[in-house]
Amino acid sequence: MPRSSHGGRHELGQNFLTHTPTISKITALVTATKGPILELGAGAGALTRPLAQLGRPVTAIDIDEHRIASLQSALPGVTINHADALTVPLDHPVIVGNIPFHLTTPILRRLLRGGTWTEAVLLTQWEVARKRCGIGGSTMLTAQTAPWFTFDLHGRVPSWGFRPRPSVDGGIIQISRRNHPLVPGSQRSRYEQFVRAVFTGRGGTLERIIANAGRLDPGQAKQLLRQSGIDTRALPRDLTPEQWAGVWNAMPEQPPLKTHQTRPRSNDS
Repeated sequence: MPRSSHGGRHELGQNFLTHTPTISKITALVTATKGPILELGAGAGALTRPLAQLGRPVTAIDIDEHRIASLQSALPGVTINHADALTVPLDHPVIVGNIPFHLTTPILRRLLRGGTWTEAVLLTQWEVARKRCGIGGSTMLTAQTAPWFTFDLHGRVPSWGFRPRPSVDGGIIQISRRNHPLVPGSQRSRYEQFVRAVFTGRGGTLERIIANAGRLDPGQAKQLLRQSGIDTRALPRDLTPEQWAGVWNAMPEQPPLKTHQTRPRSNDS
């Protein structure tokens, strides 16, 4: 295969999926969804081919023009477009893809910030998949977006299941847009800033950190924790989406939206 004008395999993050059980699992997860499908990073078509057999409209994109030309010839019933996952409109109900590992975070941020999709089934780095699904504790990004999305981990993919073999394993995650958000969408910006303030705040105890972040007195913060079933010894990463939303929705008055932007921390990804 000729070298793409955008670079070689390393620059494009091309680790082609060859692990048959993973291909079957992702196909099964997508089968359980409804509506047209958008595949990000079709590559050699390992997922595109079984998706094309589902009897639903499939659009597959890739930044490598040579891979696109090959798939267009092999799969005439699929819409194959030369496009970038970082800019393509996310306007299909179902998003699926073996995400280039070096672009995992920016692609996930795009998904969680916009588009009209309802289900996403993605193959990402294993550690990213674990973090997004709250294994070992929630991260700030997951806590910020959990009122609107659910995250489910569907298995680990060995590094030898890719060609060429990456240095890390992969993980299958499914992100679903909630039918009934835990926090009103109109409050999303303020809620996200509140979560950031809690994750980055000081105070020694969760009670004091939430008091500072929510501009409450310690007594009010303690009562909010009790009402939401939160142990005062808990850390921000220990809170469930329902507990975060419970604290936010029960606050006497949500803190105002800040006008300045703060620099993301490492636990934001």
